[in-house]
Amino acid sequence: MTVPKTARFFLYLLPILLASACGSGGGSGGAQTQNTGGSGAANGGGSLGDCAIFPSDNPWNRDVSQDPVDPNSDAYIARMNGDSENLHPDFGSNPDYGIPYTTVKGDQPKVPVSFSEADESDPGPYPIPPNAPVEAGGDRHVLVLDTDNCILYEMFAAEYVGPGWEAFSGAIFNLNSNALRPDTWTSADAAGLPILPGLVRYDEAVTQGEIRHALRFTVASTQQAFIHPATHQAGDTTDPDAPPMGLRVRLKADFDTSGFTGASRVVLEALKKYGMFVADNGSDWFISGATDARWDDEDLEQLKTVPGNAFEVVQTGPLHY
Repeated sequence: MTVPKTARFFLYLLPILLASACGSGGGSGGAQTQNTGGSGAANGGGSLGDCAIFPSDNPWNRDVSQDPVDPNSDAYIARMNGDSENLHPDFGSNPDYGIPYTTVKGDQPKVPVSFSEADESDPGPYPIPPNAPVEAGGDRHVLVLDTDNCILYEMFAAEYVGPGWEAFSGAIFNLNSNALRPDTWTSADAAGLPILPGLVRYDEAVTQGEIRHALRFTVASTQQAFIHPATHQAGDTTDPDAPPMGLRVRLKADFDTSGFTGASRVVLEALKKYGMFVADNGSDWFISGATDARWDDEDLEQLKTVPGNAFEVVQTGPLHY
């Protein structure tokens, strides 16, 4: 049975409304521009402030190191130019790279937001401060986490127009819930996924020394299909060997990480255990991270020596079109 889009949206939004109603509220309000985090859950999963980034059994937080390899793995990897392209950290100390985020308290004033893709965006108002950091370049993502209510607000192609914001699309995620967005809906990401949970963050990779969740990466060409937890496709081909949105890859268990140091070693160990999702169209094997002036760029350069064919595709779920 096909559920009408309005009904699907209500079912998706209900846990968000319940969480907001039960949230603690209060706090100082205003944006916190420093990227700070906490320790991950024992069974997988990161945290930020007092918020776990989704329940420990969420797909983002699941250990896939023992999962079977997809029968089409070799073809997928080849189609992503795994034999000629290497991993590339799309973040570093230069603010022109990486995706920034900020946190607010529960009493942060909510402002109106207008969306070009209103039919697939969660309507405002959003608690986005006027000085929220905006990603450099064309994507202009804005990511804001309400750490009192553990609600994540994300926008794509965002611009502050006072007193609110304009954006192409936007999505709200209740971090206490495993609910997906309605099938075929986008988010602030091409795959309909949240962005913040998949970023390499300094507080995890360096301060904590461990990443307990999957990461996100881009590929140049994607299939017109998606695999949950993705809910949206932005592909340009029906080639069955092209990766669909939500395809999950992991670093092969026998890849030797002993010569790697620092944050690069932490990233690679996480990629063996949790892997990473195809989340957007872009350069092949570009892995996403949070903008942070503290990154050691020389350390991150080590990731560029890891070939795409050192990865394999994890068998997950069926294709959706």
